[in-house]
Amino acid sequence: METQPENSGSFGSFLQRWAVTALGVMAADAFCQGIVIRDLTGAIVAPLVLGVLNAFLRPLLLLLSLPLLILTLGIFLWVINALLLLFTSSLAGEHFVVNGFWWAMAGAAVISVVSILSNLFLGGGPAITLRGSRHARPRQASQRHRVDKDDDNGPIIDV
Repeated sequence: METQPENSGSFGSFLQRWAVTALGVMAADAFCQGIVIRDLTGAIVAPLVLGVLNAFLRPLLLLLSLPLLILTLGIFLWVINALLLLFTSSLAGEHFVVNGFWWAMAGAAVISVVSILSNLFLGGGPAITLRGSRHARPRQASQRHRVDKDDDNGPIIDV
């Protein structure tokens, strides 16, 4: 298997991630009574703040809670997402409000599901392809000129 590189440095990629997060936050507003987007500023600022927190604070929280993540088989990740949503609410002020931890848990679940489905349809996130199988597909144009150090005689996991 090999993952195709994601062009994470482009403005289009940033815009797509922001749009997916905005869609998730709006879905959380629609499905969770305790999550309220009060105005257009909240609809724009909340996904931006959540994206910044996910980029900078989330890795630190994941590292600090690694034993708990392993013990709960990753379910504690839901709690981390809820805490980040609560922190987003406190930073966004009156424009975006989350009324308590349990509404943040519900909102984190909604945002996660919407993000997964949106990225599935939009092609975001890493794509995994099989290499070295009997029925291998031809390589894409961007991969044809790459020099492989593999003899393609079996399944390989490239990281």
